[in-house]
Formats: sequence, C-alpha cells, structure tokens
Amino acid sequence: MAPAMINTKLSRWMLVSGALMVAGCGSSPEPQPHFKIGSPYKINGQWYRPQWVTEYEAVGVASWYGEPYHGRHTANGEIYDMEALTAAHPTLPLPSVVQVTNLANGRSLILRVNDRGPFVADRLIDLSQAAARELGFERQGLARVHVSYLGLARLDEAPIYPGDRRQYAAFACKLPEPDVLAC
Repeated sequence: MAPAMINTKLSRWMLVSGALMVAGCGSSPEPQPHFKIGSPYKINGQWYRPQWVTEYEAVGVASWYGEPYHGRHTANGEIYDMEALTAAHPTLPLPSVVQVTNLANGRSLILRVNDRGPFVADRLIDLSQAAARELGFERQGLARVHVSYLGLARLDEAPIYPGDRRQYAAFACKLPEPDVLAC
C-alpha cells in the first residue's frame, strides 16, 4: 500500500476510535433514546424475534401498563410516561409509529412504539394507560385490536398527549446492515 493510503486509513481508524471512546465516556450513565431492533430474546419460555419490517398488520389482544412503569426507561432509552400516547411491542423496530384500532368500538389512535412487551402469550401489544383510556378499554384492561405499522418514528419527537392536535410522524429509513439505521 502507498504511504498516503495507509495514513488515510489510519486517520479514519483514529477518528472512529476516538469517537467511540468519547461516546463510551459520556457524563450520563442513563440510556439515551436510540433506534433499536435487537437480537432474539426469551421471556417466560417464549422466544421473541425483533426484526426490521416495512409492513406489519395484525389483529389480537391489547392490554395496558401504567403506574409501576411510569418514569422508567423504555427499551429504546426513552422515559415511559403513562399519560403519553405510546405502546410496547415485542418485535417491531423501536421507535415505530403504529395505528391501533379498537375493534369493539371503532376508535383509532396513532401511537409511538418505544418499548418491549407485552410478555403474555395471548397479547399482541401493550398500550400506555392514556392510550387505553382514549381507545375505550382502560376499565376492561383488554381489547381486541387491529395494529398497522406505519413506519419508524423520529427520535427527536416530543411525546404526544390526549387532546394534542399533533400526530406522530412516520418516516422512511433504510437499513444498510443489521441493527444499523441510516436516516
């Protein structure tokens, strides 16, 4: 190899190494919001295989989670707020945007999926308490729903709350390598 080519490769390697060292020595030990697909995992004897998707539709049972998880970090490093319009799904990319429709009453919401769960065999998706309230099943605890994946969510998007006129935006993103998103 020519000396100039070696110096260029060495410079790039040093730049990347330095960036990784700085990232590893951040002042905050707290997780930061990030895109996540993740590796297969097993909970309560059930295997879950997160994967990159461009399309996803399913009908199943939704549940909701609230107070015990309020203020904790979600699977992608965000803070769970039981009053925000969010959800947990065992395999969709994080964060994602989905449309969830309660099949009993026809109510529908656009939600941000930023967490993993539910980990009960017959459950499809776990919603925040506010989302369950808006869809009309907070008291019952469970509802049969239709879930449609709309795309990845933006990392810099603020939580949306009931009554807010904004909606979560899905945007196109490509996956050049497993677990590496380029947007």
